[in-house]
Amino acid sequence: MRSHKYLVIGLAVLISGCSSFKLPEQLSFLSPGPSKATPQLPSPAVTKAWLDEYEPRVREAVKGSNFEVERRENVLVVTAPVKSNFNPDRPSMLMPITLSPITKVAKLLENDKSMGILILGHTDTSGTLELNRELSQKRARAFVAIFQLSGLKRDRLLVKGMGPDAPRAANDSAAGRELNRRVEMILTSQKTLNALLAQYEKPLPVVAKTESK
Repeated sequence: MRSHKYLVIGLAVLISGCSSFKLPEQLSFLSPGPSKATPQLPSPAVTKAWLDEYEPRVREAVKGSNFEVERRENVLVVTAPVKSNFNPDRPSMLMPITLSPITKVAKLLENDKSMGILILGHTDTSGTLELNRELSQKRARAFVAIFQLSGLKRDRLLVKGMGPDAPRAANDSAAGRELNRRVEMILTSQKTLNALLAQYEKPLPVVAKTESK
């Protein structure tokens, strides 16, 4: 069983290191499709029903891990901190303990074709903007690799490396920077996800670098 886990980790690292997306300010579709008119959000009643059904199931899937689940207006956001989930010596390599909750979330999506997921990687502001965006993309794609190995089709997966551009806390303290280093899995119906994508397709602002360690 242990050898199988390390094989999966190796595949995740291999895929996460093979990103061909060279424009970090654009959203990376794993399976590009034809351009369409901007879709409309489903009605609030439909969205609420979806959230009511899936929130307890997602919370159960990540139970026992350090993943956080947050219900927002139209989506469920599962946040995985970098600490304890990525190898400190190889910053884009997932730790074996992370496989179980990711796989369980992936199974929820696999069994419901109406669901989609956007995976966002985030860093703090330490280091250069270019390297942070590259690292955040690699970490996000490490999660994507597990979803694909679990059977989720490429056309239901979206990924973006945000770098330091969407912080949860100020980067002027070690605690704040730790909060900002994370991967977010944004789960919702595919109709809702398509309607929300515009906000991630805008050019990202430039964030000033800090000198903190």
